[in-house]
Amino acid sequence: MTTGGYGQFAGTSIGVTAAGIGPRAVARFIDWIIAAIVGAILFWVLDIAGVPGWVSVLPGAAFGFLYFVFFEVITGSTPGKKFLGLHVVGSAGAGKPSIVESAKRNAYMLLTLIPWIGGILWFFAAIGIAVTVSASSTKQGWHDTFAGGTRVVKG
Repeated sequence: MTTGGYGQFAGTSIGVTAAGIGPRAVARFIDWIIAAIVGAILFWVLDIAGVPGWVSVLPGAAFGFLYFVFFEVITGSTPGKKFLGLHVVGSAGAGKPSIVESAKRNAYMLLTLIPWIGGILWFFAAIGIAVTVSASSTKQGWHDTFAGGTRVVKG
């Protein structure tokens, strides 16, 4: 349960269920829109400052990763997850993920920083997450397993 706002999530209390791919995808889409707007502003400011295009993309891409890690570690939910009543639970089964767990579960996003093929690698990593979440009885993706057993729950 939450205590209001972005309070600590207690984890495995009664009524908590694993979140499936649908709500998780919608939450991620909402978060990507927010992160993309900030990334676009960063790109625009750096572009006006005369920074070369390929360099000005890097802070925006890094911001996306930091956005997810920050909200998961500090509040247990990104704004998109909070909107849909979802929470990331740490590998201990209760509470928020640690910074290491969140960084690991979101590390695939950093693939976009690789010139030329990063977007393609990220796309395949995201497809792999969708497939593994859908196929898992616990609704955990490969990134959750990589992070030590984090879960996204609704409750």
